[in-house]
Amino acid sequence: MERFKYLLSLIVLSISLVACGTLEGASPSSPTSSDSSATSSGGTQAKGSQGARDSTIRVLEPVAGGIDVYGNSDASIDASNATDGYVMVKYTGSAAKVRMLIETPAGNTYNYLMALDGNYDVYPLSEGSGTYKIGVYENLHDDQYAAAFTQSVNVTLKDEYSMFLYPNAYVDFNASSNAVKKGQELAASANSDLEVVQNVYHYITKNVTYDYDKAATVQSGYIPKVDDTLATGTGICFDYASLMGAMLRSQGIPTRLEIGYAGTEYHAWISVYIKDQGWVDKVIQFDGSTWTLMDPTLGSYASSSTVKKYLEDDSYYQLKFKY
Repeated sequence: MERFKYLLSLIVLSISLVACGTLEGASPSSPTSSDSSATSSGGTQAKGSQGARDSTIRVLEPVAGGIDVYGNSDASIDASNATDGYVMVKYTGSAAKVRMLIETPAGNTYNYLMALDGNYDVYPLSEGSGTYKIGVYENLHDDQYAAAFTQSVNVTLKDEYSMFLYPNAYVDFNASSNAVKKGQELAASANSDLEVVQNVYHYITKNVTYDYDKAATVQSGYIPKVDDTLATGTGICFDYASLMGAMLRSQGIPTRLEIGYAGTEYHAWISVYIKDQGWVDKVIQFDGSTWTLMDPTLGSYASSSTVKKYLEDDSYYQLKFKY
């Protein structure tokens, strides 16, 4: 009973963001996942001014392999590709509201509001190898939930970066996404992964405007649509981070969408892994040698003095979740 009460306290948690809208309990969509397979989707080399780096599109497509599947008549968990850092989960019951929780080896709990379309959605196993407890919970009434199905999955990752290359519930894209094509265009002149990150960062901070009205009115359950953010040129922190994540992942650059606190506000930003350099987190501005927090939302509107203030404050950003 105590365990159930603990889960309920996590399930009903909802945080209204002053600057970024409500991120908790966002509901994933499923255009990038399927019950059948695909490997990686290629693309054509971008034309025009070419750098030394190959800017071919690299989209890894999640697969429900049908080999390691757990479930009942209400829910199904496909862990066939858990070694690549993700599981696929679908709900086939009759409840009107359903949440999926992933408890990580470190004891952290990730909370998702599920789509109820009967299709698999993709969820990252973002805290390394170990045992993950995955549970699907049906809403009974008000804030009361009951378990429809739970399963523990032992995971040994092939590498620690692959889950941050695949699309997932919060960074949703495919090889046909306009955001992916724009990412290729921005990568075309680059000579290194670091230059790709720089090009994408500067493009987003100069071309996406912070949407204060959206931040004030966004509803629980909202998740970003990267092509909408690209088309409208507006968004909240969740949109900025998701768009940048899609552009970089589709160029084969591991990128984490990170959620936590910026000061007292719940917020989203990213970290990027550059081979031989480690995680390039804390990037706000690029001066050729110094990198600090990579917060495209802040970079899009902050004054240089504000950027400098946060650049020098290592305690300002407190990471809670990574996707």
